[in-house]
Amino acid sequence: MELLKNLNWRYATKKFDTSKKVSDVNLNKLKEAIQLSVSSYGLQLYKVLIIEDPAIREKLKPVSWNQSQITDASHLFVFCNYTDATPEAIDAFIKQTAETRDLDLDRLNGYGDFIKEKLQEKTPEEKTSWLKAQTYLALGNLLNACAELKIDACPMEGFEPEAYNKILGLNEQGLNATVIAPIGYRHKDDHTIGQLKVRRPKEALFETI
Repeated sequence: MELLKNLNWRYATKKFDTSKKVSDVNLNKLKEAIQLSVSSYGLQLYKVLIIEDPAIREKLKPVSWNQSQITDASHLFVFCNYTDATPEAIDAFIKQTAETRDLDLDRLNGYGDFIKEKLQEKTPEEKTSWLKAQTYLALGNLLNACAELKIDACPMEGFEPEAYNKILGLNEQGLNATVIAPIGYRHKDDHTIGQLKVRRPKEALFETI
């Protein structure tokens, strides 16, 4: 199973080789992998920023605990959740579904109403948590795709979301930075290369009932 080999190959890269860049061809493959991610109801209520601009990344580094991956990696992926699941967003999804699958829109409106009703049942705190969780599903696809392409990545929560929101103008777009992932190629001097993975044993992690 190639996936298991790829997962054993990957690790949270701490030091990137600044001289190596991810090609446009591979970058497009990563975008497609993220695009194909699962999400609740299929809504994909998030946006992914791919930061290339060195000046912007220099601004983001101090609010990312000064971690070198922010500026040294080839690209910086910022996964942002929308701060609300608006009725308009759900209507747009239902319309897109009808057009993509050549279905009668009227037949799908009931499903759209069902989604709206379920989301209205959530408290503001529950809805915020739900919206943030969607970005992690997309992050998982990015990490797996990177591993298959032998591109290194480092998922990170060590940053200040409010500062990211301000620097990247996310508040005005109804977005919130949830999780980030620098990608590129490991530096030969990265001290974490080759470290054995530390994972809970299967007998502690799984239970068959």
